[in-house]
Amino acid sequence: MMKNVSFALIQLSVSENLTENWTKTIQSIRDAAAKGAQVICLQELFKSIYFCYEENPRFFELAEAIPGPSTDELGELAKELNVVIVASLFEKRAAGLYHNTTAVIDADGSYLGKYRKMHIPDDPGYYEKYYFTPGDLGYQVYQTKFAKIGVLICWDQWYPEAARLTALKGAEVLVYPTAIGWDLEEKNGDINREQYQAWQTIQRSHAIANGIPVVSVNRVGIENGQQFWGGSFVSNAFGRVMYQAPHDQEEIAVLSVDVESSEYYRKTWPFFRDRRIDSYGNVVKRFVD
Repeated sequence: MMKNVSFALIQLSVSENLTENWTKTIQSIRDAAAKGAQVICLQELFKSIYFCYEENPRFFELAEAIPGPSTDELGELAKELNVVIVASLFEKRAAGLYHNTTAVIDADGSYLGKYRKMHIPDDPGYYEKYYFTPGDLGYQVYQTKFAKIGVLICWDQWYPEAARLTALKGAEVLVYPTAIGWDLEEKNGDINREQYQAWQTIQRSHAIANGIPVVSVNRVGIENGQQFWGGSFVSNAFGRVMYQAPHDQEEIAVLSVDVESSEYYRKTWPFFRDRRIDSYGNVVKRFVD
């Protein structure tokens, strides 16, 4: 059995001009739909620069309610174009309480729900713990018109537990909105290549281990000491890279993804069948001393 769904990966650069960023993204969604996209995936925090490069209270002004005006406008667009939109936003939940959140909007314009990023980094240039409270909604899967989509966000990419639990909830594909790049002060081609390959390899391993495709969408361009490395890609359900975007330019790519390929791969490579769930109790411990 095959069920091909057209996914759009919208890899953009952004500026300090919020209106410009929004207008460019909306036009990119329209362009992707014109190319036949059914599910449109946006990069992490697409409305603004990646503000977590520093701890600055003024950036809390970027946060918004979800659902709210942005999801309302995207819902109208999704309905007009008959597309699903996966949109990463900065959520204001309450005074002093914020999340890094992705909303999923169905092709009829309805708001299906949101996933709050579970794993929050805190590293030079990525001071996310200052802004984001860890997610408390658990791992989410959404039945859209075209596919059952599991959403995870950026730093979640490095955790096989997150991918596994999302797959166990029935996801047909994993989507990762992302913002990651190279430090401009660390101009070392070998290190840069190693970092990118590690990033892509870990996500391809999630595809293999769970027998589902992965769609990963990163931003591109230079912002505040970071060169965001683009390289958005699609992996099939056995880790084969079907498409990879360039590292240095914007891209609107539309790829056909077989979202029912799990049937074949899980029969041929029955990792789910052979899981020893009785032996995994210690995985909930911080460390097994």
